Amino acid sequence: MFDLWGVLVILIVCPLLGGLPLIAWITYALKQRQLAKIGTGNISVSAAFYHGGKLVGILAVLSEALKGIAAVFLSRVFFPEGSAWELVALIALVIGRYWVGRGAGTTNVVWGFVVHDPLVSGFTFFLALISFIILRSRQAVKYGVLILLPVFVTVLHIGDIPRMLAVTVLAGLLGWIYTKIPDDMNLSTQEAQTESQPMLEFLRGDRTVLSLDDELDAAIVGEKAATLSQIKRWGYSVPKGWVVAPTDDPQQLINIIQPSELSPLVVRSSAIGEDSEQASAAGQYETVLNVTNQQGLREAIAQVQASYNHPTAVQYRRDRGSNDAAMAVLIQQQVQSVFSGVAFSRDPITQQGDAVVIEALPGSPTQIVSGRVTPEEYRAFVVETDNFSAIQLEGEGRVPQALIKQVAYLARRLEKRFHGVPQDIEWSYDGQTLWVLQARPITTLLPIWTRKIAAEVIPGVIRPLTWSINRPLTCGVWGEIFSIVLGDRASGLDFTATATLHYSRAYFNASLLGEIFLRMGLPPESLEFLTRGAKMSKPSWESTWENLPGLVRLLKRELSLEKDFKQDYQKRFIPGLSQLAQENLDNLQASQLLGRIDLILELLRQGTYYSILAPLSAALRQAIFRVKDGKIDNSVTPEVGALRSLSALAADAKQVLVEFEPEKVFEQLAQTPEGEKILREFDELLQDYGYLSEVGTDISVATWRENPQPVKQMFVQLMQGNEPQTGAVDQINLVLPGKQKRSFVQRRVDLKGRVTEIYSRLLAELRWSFVALEKIWLKSGLLRETGDIFFLEFEEVQRLVDGSDSELRNRLVKLVEFRRSQFAQDSEFAQIPLLVYGNTPPHPLAPSAVYSDQILQGIGASHGQAEGRVKVLRNLQEIPEIDRDTILVVPYTDSGWAPFLVRAGGLIAEAGGRLSHGAIVAREYGIPAVMDVRGATWLLQDGQRVRIDGSRGIVELSNDLRPE
Repeated sequence: MFDLWGVLVILIVCPLLGGLPLIAWITYALKQRQLAKIGTGNISVSAAFYHGGKLVGILAVLSEALKGIAAVFLSRVFFPEGSAWELVALIALVIGRYWVGRGAGTTNVVWGFVVHDPLVSGFTFFLALISFIILRSRQAVKYGVLILLPVFVTVLHIGDIPRMLAVTVLAGLLGWIYTKIPDDMNLSTQEAQTESQPMLEFLRGDRTVLSLDDELDAAIVGEKAATLSQIKRWGYSVPKGWVVAPTDDPQQLINIIQPSELSPLVVRSSAIGEDSEQASAAGQYETVLNVTNQQGLREAIAQVQASYNHPTAVQYRRDRGSNDAAMAVLIQQQVQSVFSGVAFSRDPITQQGDAVVIEALPGSPTQIVSGRVTPEEYRAFVVETDNFSAIQLEGEGRVPQALIKQVAYLARRLEKRFHGVPQDIEWSYDGQTLWVLQARPITTLLPIWTRKIAAEVIPGVIRPLTWSINRPLTCGVWGEIFSIVLGDRASGLDFTATATLHYSRAYFNASLLGEIFLRMGLPPESLEFLTRGAKMSKPSWESTWENLPGLVRLLKRELSLEKDFKQDYQKRFIPGLSQLAQENLDNLQASQLLGRIDLILELLRQGTYYSILAPLSAALRQAIFRVKDGKIDNSVTPEVGALRSLSALAADAKQVLVEFEPEKVFEQLAQTPEGEKILREFDELLQDYGYLSEVGTDISVATWRENPQPVKQMFVQLMQGNEPQTGAVDQINLVLPGKQKRSFVQRRVDLKGRVTEIYSRLLAELRWSFVALEKIWLKSGLLRETGDIFFLEFEEVQRLVDGSDSELRNRLVKLVEFRRSQFAQDSEFAQIPLLVYGNTPPHPLAPSAVYSDQILQGIGASHGQAEGRVKVLRNLQEIPEIDRDTILVVPYTDSGWAPFLVRAGGLIAEAGGRLSHGAIVAREYGIPAVMDVRGATWLLQDGQRVRIDGSRGIVELSNDLRPE
């Protein structure tokens, strides 16, 4: 009797419970929307999320889950736990949900079955989840679960016939209901509550329906769609869009999108290889605007797909050497444009400068890119630093200047997001939002060549011989270091393209280095971080993990660097330098000199490895352990050692000559025994440091031993003035006393100094060898002027020595004359661009600058403030009088410049960072220094009064701007 009452209660109460419209009540109470009258008319959980949002959807899930759980517990009041009657209760509940509540009852069954049989529920959920992740097909998973559920129950409860029959009926009932009611998940997600759209698109699950909210692969959907999806994930405004991949059937997307007159769509190409760094394919494929119905959408997709095989598009790909691939199609909501246009983050015509070029007009952007309408053109100069942000506009028109500035900031920030690659951006403004419609690399401005770092490694105007030796040495070592990390992934990278000459100056390939660092799992700005102290973003953990074995190999090299150098120092460098020192260059024949040069180059190949890795290791250790610059002792560095010795010798000379004539100091010193001792010590200093030069890495520049006049001038100036500030040196001596163990960082700094000495000595020996060879050729008449040999390349020198190229010998004079002329022309450029875009740079333009309260921004390299008069010093041909009121402005600072900086009140350099030679010397003597002030030698004039802050890295122009 009790069982009969139980059956009656289940069959009556459960359908009523299922039909209870809790979801409808919740939606109406919170959103005032009647589900029965909107959308599909279903009163379901998915409808609650679609029309009500997340909160309404979550409450709907809870209400229906409680119904399913209540039905199971109701059955347990009358029947044993786990009986088939629990499934009968769920069947009755589902019937009520369908006939009364207008829903499928899926949520009721899921949660009711979890209580009924947790084990079967767990197996089913696990397989369903895996299947959805792999298949991304909601329909396949939904019906697959209805098949798996009876199978699992049968396997785990074999012999329980009533339960097996009940679960089969339940699965069949759900499957039948699914065919009878429309699915809310098939509604267009663009009409859903905004907060629910990502979840609905995910649960929709169909692989063929991709949206710009997904992380898209350019190899599948093309660069255009993949780039827009990336920009959207970064938080920029991109119109909502979907993608039809080349192998996908567009029908499913067409079914769920409902374009209209009020909400038109635009259908665009996103071909594989389009908008890439290799080819833009601009204008090669179709774009269809104002699509307002599903039939039009179907036709537009077909039209865009067909444009891939248009004869002009096929010919374009052939001309560019691109392989035929496939066409993906991008469908987006069409922006109702008030103003629109294109923006180039760098000027594609001048190929230099900082201007953002913007073309704009009222209305749609298609009229600009079509070329049929002449747009208004604006140029914006953007400066964004930690200290200030400024923008300067050129051009006027109908487009509001506030909008143009917003577009300029957008262009520059997207360029930064894409690792400095110049961007061609299509944009539109609808009166409220600035939309990004497209972004692609400006292919004509690639690769990007940078003077940063190159200006320190090998500064100044470079002669052919110097470059023909330095380039293979430097590129070869960088290639070795990168190959250690990348291993097989180094395939396809041309390390010989790491550097080149523009305007006879060295430039590094920033595009290639960025690609290398990305492959290494490091940010593309890592090189600047390691050598200049610039900010560095966090590397990708996935990429870092992939490159971990290579990074471990590089770490082993770093940890053994000191030991390896000591071994090479004893077995290779010292014996090699001793052998070189014993040879009399005047007695060597041309072939013998060439053999000597080959020996030096062999030593330099190993020395270059240490000269690159030691500074990077020191910089990395200093950054990791956060050791301040003031705690570092650079006394092992040759220029610092030379400076200290010269200062001490000048102090002794002042004791001997209380009164002296600056022009006759050396003659006066020679008149006393004490003075003669000073002169001998001065000669010893020249012998010890005679290998240094104005530009240590340029073998065409005379060494101190050959031209001691600058050192003599500095010696006299040190005698004339007060002693340089030595507080920094004293502090260093207190922090790091000689008897104490050197710190982990200090040991690398000392190693860097020893490496610099060896490397500089080898370069000096190389120069002296070439000078000796030149003397032979000048005497024989092969060359005409002193210095001619440095306008030859090393391979040409080799051919001339072995006599294998008579044609070269015959045209040698004209070749040298041409190169001298080109060198002289390039030397006339007072200012060259920091960045060169592309392989054929134009004539350099004068730099532009944006000021904020008369401030120039650089890198703070030595703490302190100073105010004084500017003295622009572009080279060391004539050394001016320098005192504490002098603010030296130089293009760069190399080891040879160091002695001439200590008398100044402050230093401003166009190139360099915290680890450059000038910065080290400035810190050594407590002189404020600001490095990397772009265009300083051009923007600042002799006599102009400035105030520099070496802590914040700024140069402030005072009111007194008139040159003296």
